[in-house]
Amino acid sequence: MKILHSISNFFAKPIFKNEKFILGLWVLLAFAMGLHKALLGPHSYNNYMIFKHVFWNTIEQVNLYLEYPDLYFDKNHYGPLFSMVIAPFALLPDKLGVVLWCVFIALCLYGAIRKLPVVWGAKVAIYYICAHEMMTAAANQQTNALIAALIIMTFVAVHNGKDVYAGLFIALGMFIKLYGIVGLAFFFFSHNKPKFILSIAGWSVVMFVLPMLISSPGFIIQTYQDWFNTLIGKNLNNATSLVQDISVMGMFRRIFNHREWSNWLFLIPGMILFALQYIKIHLYKDLVYRLAILASTLLFVVLFSSGAESSTYVIAMVGVAVWFTLQNRPYSGYVLFLLIFAIVLTSFSPSDLFPAYIRKTYVIPYALKALPCFLLWITLVYQILFTNQLGRDKALYKNT
Repeated sequence: MKILHSISNFFAKPIFKNEKFILGLWVLLAFAMGLHKALLGPHSYNNYMIFKHVFWNTIEQVNLYLEYPDLYFDKNHYGPLFSMVIAPFALLPDKLGVVLWCVFIALCLYGAIRKLPVVWGAKVAIYYICAHEMMTAAANQQTNALIAALIIMTFVAVHNGKDVYAGLFIALGMFIKLYGIVGLAFFFFSHNKPKFILSIAGWSVVMFVLPMLISSPGFIIQTYQDWFNTLIGKNLNNATSLVQDISVMGMFRRIFNHREWSNWLFLIPGMILFALQYIKIHLYKDLVYRLAILASTLLFVVLFSSGAESSTYVIAMVGVAVWFTLQNRPYSGYVLFLLIFAIVLTSFSPSDLFPAYIRKTYVIPYALKALPCFLLWITLVYQILFTNQLGRDKALYKNT
């Protein structure tokens, strides 16, 4: 505890709470990751090459979901709308494009967290807890930081009564990587539910049609069919992959050596637990309760996705950080244990900060990156259902 106290005192210095310092730190980390990959060459920014060719293949009306080993390895799993998102970067030289892409996704997440209805001190905690995982996501050039930002912005829009914007963020997330659909978790907090649903429907039509501006209607319609088929195939292959299915299902399948266990054995109990959180109808207007649901949603969407991989956990770590800001002070030993456990095993385990032997022998083979977040999510659900202990320090929260 003395070590934690010393660390706390060190980071209590004003510079570490300065907004420009934190923004600069995030940009620097993302820039450094992008530059490192750019200097190593195309083999090190393979994901960016996949993303880049989503744009060019859409332009040239070439199947987005086939393998192109002369250009990159692996396959694309993003919807045709992603061609519009990556377009500004795909038009640049590769080395510049990958660096700016890494910075862009970091800034998206930074900006979304900045919009959360909590005081600056709580946001500072979230930024630092998520910093390493954001850096990992940037190193992999993945869109998960962007998806996390869209989920958060959906929550913020609903909280502020901006249902049209909430519909935009949900549709954008769905048509990029499907994960955005979890924004529906905030439906019950909407000020105007019919408007919320109509906004999603309207923006979905826009997102469906938008890629046709740089391609053709026939090709884009066929591409959506191809996308559906490739996602089904990917889901079937995830259970046998070491880099995919870092989820509750994957963890239990690997620990007990039963790869044949169906996802539904875990999804059904998980969805029941998630749904039970909504029985607190009298708390729907309570900001602390809403933030708890946000944290739960960010954790759930990763923990119960067979497509979850290491870099996907930037979404879950934001959930971890939001959960931590809801805990009452002084923090209990259990709360601190869960936070440290998540930072060490979930966030640090893929990096050189973690012992390579333990990572290769235990963490990767058994998908243990999911374990701290799973324990934390179960704790959060329990706190929502059975306690009134969350967020008693109302000074941390804003009602607007």
